[in-house]
Parts: sequence; C-alpha cells; structure tokens
Amino acid sequence: MDAPLDRAKLLAARYAAAEARPYLASALYALTVVPSPGPSGVRTMGVDRHWRCYVAPEFVARTPVPELSGVWIHEVAHLLRDHHGRADRLPPADQRDPVRINIAQDCEINDDLLADGLVLPAGRMEPGLFGLPKGGMFEGYLPGIPPTPPHAVDCGSGAHGGPAPWELGGCGGDGTAGIGPVEAEALRRQTAQAVRAHLRARGRGSVPAGWERWAEQVLEPAVDWRRALSGAVREAAAWAAGAVDYTYRRPSRRTPALGGRVVLPSLRRPLPRVAVVIDTSGSMGDAELAAALAEVTGVLREVGVGGNRVTVLACDADVHAVSRVASAGEVTLAGGGGTDMRVGIAAALARPDRPSIVVVLTDGITPWPEESPSCRLIAALIGEGAPNPPGWVETVRLDPADLGRRPDR
Repeated sequence: MDAPLDRAKLLAARYAAAEARPYLASALYALTVVPSPGPSGVRTMGVDRHWRCYVAPEFVARTPVPELSGVWIHEVAHLLRDHHGRADRLPPADQRDPVRINIAQDCEINDDLLADGLVLPAGRMEPGLFGLPKGGMFEGYLPGIPPTPPHAVDCGSGAHGGPAPWELGGCGGDGTAGIGPVEAEALRRQTAQAVRAHLRARGRGSVPAGWERWAEQVLEPAVDWRRALSGAVREAAAWAAGAVDYTYRRPSRRTPALGGRVVLPSLRRPLPRVAVVIDTSGSMGDAELAAALAEVTGVLREVGVGGNRVTVLACDADVHAVSRVASAGEVTLAGGGGTDMRVGIAAALARPDRPSIVVVLTDGITPWPEESPSCRLIAALIGEGAPNPPGWVETVRLDPADLGRRPDR
C-alpha cells in the first residue's frame, strides 16, 4: 500500500522557499499540489502546463526540507520561464526527444539555483556534466545534449511540452483544474515585477543573474527590429501606392466610347518615393550610421522601393548632403554639429520629388515637428536609451549591437 503524502512537510518546504526568495512567492503559491503515488506516478516532482505540481509521496518522505525547497523553486522555474511554450517552438526533430529537452532545461535552471546557494537532490543536471558553459539558455544547451541520454528526467509537460502519463489532462477534478494561459502570463509579469522591486530594494546581486535577465526579458521583451522596420516600411509603401489620383496625360480607355466629345481622365497609381534623413550630429557614430543605413536600404529593396526613388539627406542642425542612391555605399555622411531632425524632414518634403515616406535614422536626441507632416514618418532609433518621439511618429528601435549582422535564416 502506498504511503500517504506528508503534506505538512511538503508545504513547509514551499513556505521556506517563499520566505527565502519572496519574489517567487506568488508563483510558488499558485501551484496546485496533486499527489501522484505508485509505479505509474511521477518519480519525484513535476508540473504540467496548468500549473499543477505532481508529487510522489515516497520522494517527500525521504527528502530533507531544504532539498524539497530547492525542488519547489526548480519546478516553478520551468513554468515561469515558459519552457513548454519555448519547447513548442523548437524544430520538430528536437521535439521528438522530450528527455533531451528536459535535461537542457534543467541545466538552464539548476545553474542559477546552485549559484543562489540552493540545495538540490543528488543526480541533478548541470551544464558542466556535458562540458557546457554556465549562464546559457536551454535552446543553446540543446545541441550539446546527446540524443536519448540515459537519464530518467521527466518534469512534465510544464517543462518539455509533452504530456506525461501521470498528468490529469486538460481539466482536473476535485479542485485540481489548475490555471489557464492568461493567468499564467499575468503570474509571470507579477513575478518579474517582484524581482525588479527586490533588486531596487536590496541592490544588484540580491537576485541571481539568470532571474534578473529573465525579469528584464518579460517586462521589456526583445523585438525583432528588422521585421518591425520592414513591416513599417512595407505598410507605408502600400499606403502610398494606394493613393490613386486622376490624370489627363493618359486619357481613360472609355474615352473612345464617347465619340471623342468628352475626354475622361485615367486613374494614376504613383510609385512611393522614400527619403531617408540621417542624423550625422556629433552623438552619432559613423560605423553605426553606415550599418543602419545598409539595413534600411536593404529593407527598401525587399519591399520593392529602390533606385531613383530613394533620396538620402545627411543632417545635423542643417542639411549637408542630399543624394539619390541605389545602395548605402553611395551616401556621404557629412555633419557633426548640433541636432535638429526637423530641418532634414522639412528639406525632404520641400524637394520637387516629394516623398510619401520619410525614414529618420537618429539617436532620438532631437526636436521633432509639432504636428504630423503630410506623409508617413518612421523613426528608426539607434541605441537603448533613445528617447521616444511624439506618439504620431511610427517608431522602430534598432539594436546597435546587431547592426550590420544579418539575422539567421
């Protein structure tokens, strides 16, 4: 007969974990305990996608409270770091080996937990066991984990994404329904905010670096700026191309049907023209500018805007060079003084070939026009600390560390 679950010991371990790491308390107490005894149950502890924590009574009985506290934090880390969601985005070939995924995920978590002084049971997975460096993400560890390794690791669908045989399924009964994805995401954000508050109160180093990085990613997620810039320019180009007008230079094809008595105009669909205003003030580096301009001209080519329809203006507090270009290598970056991108925008709009799209490459330390001009205006901001332009300016933030490097395809 299976031993009953020592719930008092298990909950005492959770209380100790929450007391020692208060920024994880909300997430720890959100877990629903599900006893999982017998040979068909979980071997130690595991979690599913619904934040249900399955517990083997015999594991609780033989494990000291400090180690149980570490396991509580280990299991909730799988859910907070959205390991099952990230596993769902892996290539199909990797998804077929959930044990390998689980080991890589355990390496990501245990690395931080051990550095934080937590005690974990013997047999834990660490990056060093596979010759891998510390501080990585499980996606980076996965290629270094051998296929079908001989380790009986199974933290459940809340980790590797695949359903475990001891899980209840979508809706558990008897108060074990768990929580849904919306509430789970709210818990992640609440926990990330608690991590940030703890850092502000206690200072840097009071939270393991892995948790700090995770919180920043949750609260300020990275954006694929190349895709965002391409989407903004593509949308603006489609908007400009849709601005049809009537012209008498080419009569309508219906004119002959009227016997020549009336000449009807035809519809004209203008090709979008683009102006790129480059901030060449003293605060901008030439290498970053050249790389950023190469990205913009590459985006323009991708959306079908190029050749003599792209004008580049180098501007600090005045416009120094204007050129019509087909590639970034034809641009002259002149300037180096103060900063006023209003001058460059006004000069672009005053040209005979008035653009329908203006892209401004800047660090954002500039005044902006008081109202939206009669064109689509896109600010491509270089640098993490670039201040936001007015709300009516379409804004894309470029990562200076990634400029000039093509993304993996």
